[in-house]
Amino acid sequence: MMAKFHDAHPEAAMHWTEGGPDYTSPDYLTDWAKWGRIFTDVLCNGCQSITGWNLALDEKGRPNLGPFPCGGVVTINSQSKEITRSGQYWAFAQFSRFIRKGARRFASQSSAPDVGHVALERPDGRRVLVLTNPAGTQTARLQMGKSLADIPLEENSVTTLVWS
Repeated sequence: MMAKFHDAHPEAAMHWTEGGPDYTSPDYLTDWAKWGRIFTDVLCNGCQSITGWNLALDEKGRPNLGPFPCGGVVTINSQSKEITRSGQYWAFAQFSRFIRKGARRFASQSSAPDVGHVALERPDGRRVLVLTNPAGTQTARLQMGKSLADIPLEENSVTTLVWS
């Protein structure tokens, strides 16, 4: 639906907001590939930004007022003050560490059905490719013009490449 709206109204600014992990999920701490795929889909379908719902909550998802068991990007234990990073945190790290404000997505294709990918060019001219592999270990073959590279992808991984 996002892509259809974007195609119909390319001048409209679209932003993905208020998404967050479920702290009761058994893979809350390790679901970075799930979030990497969500972020990839969001960027590939016309959104200009990604915003998480809760930055920091306690181990019981508080002070979330909503009806869902939302976790924070990080969890701060109310007793020990220990900070735990969610899978969403690690996915955000891959995207936000290398994609800069003003980056523009450019077309990319893949024949690997399980590997999500989004390619962007930053305002400084550097290019960024984020690959999300929720499946088993595999190799991605990248081609840009006549240049080829084989990139090993670990199981359940988000990999970011930057080049000029």
